[in-house]
Amino acid sequence: MAKIAPSLLSADFADLKNEIKKVENGGADYLHLDVMDGIYVPNITFGAPVIKKIRRVTNIPFDVHLMIDRPERFIRDFVEAGADIITVHQEATIHLHRTIQEIKSYGKLAGVSLNPATPIESIEYILDDIDLVLIMTVNPGFGGQSFIGQMDRKIKSMRRIIDERNLDIILEVDGGVKLNNAKDILNWGADLLVVGSDIFNSENIENRVKEFKRL
Repeated sequence: MAKIAPSLLSADFADLKNEIKKVENGGADYLHLDVMDGIYVPNITFGAPVIKKIRRVTNIPFDVHLMIDRPERFIRDFVEAGADIITVHQEATIHLHRTIQEIKSYGKLAGVSLNPATPIESIEYILDDIDLVLIMTVNPGFGGQSFIGQMDRKIKSMRRIIDERNLDIILEVDGGVKLNNAKDILNWGADLLVVGSDIFNSENIENRVKEFKRL
């Protein structure tokens, strides 16, 4: 059964509580929260205060994806807001190892995200310290983009490294994930799929999550 993290970026922000309840009722494993600052990526979304508010309405684990410059400045804020996983981008923090250690010091799972052009080799010496690798299969900053085709090789390569080194790492994929390509992505080695528009723009959000879960 697939593990699914619906991306709140695609939800109806005028009706967030009900949108969250729908994915929760559908059996979502995580709620993916894209935090953008308009600096690291060309868009602005929401921050720790919003996450803290929605933490009150659901028990779904929060998968917080920090697409922000120098995320180390705000780790504690997102921990206190209710994050369960905190993922930072390899290029966004100068001292990646230190940032990862700070996340883990709070008892949270720590992830590193790789943009489409960022090589796997850039995190070679941090793999033993992290809990999750997020492969971006679109360029970050906007929802609703199409999956970049050559990312299949990257997902397969990351899966092979995790298995060969017997690492306890969740392999997450985010970007252009749809019902018509999700099975392929899982077969390439993904453990967790981030799905935005294909869930929240569907006619029945709860049933759409269930469809993904059956893959």
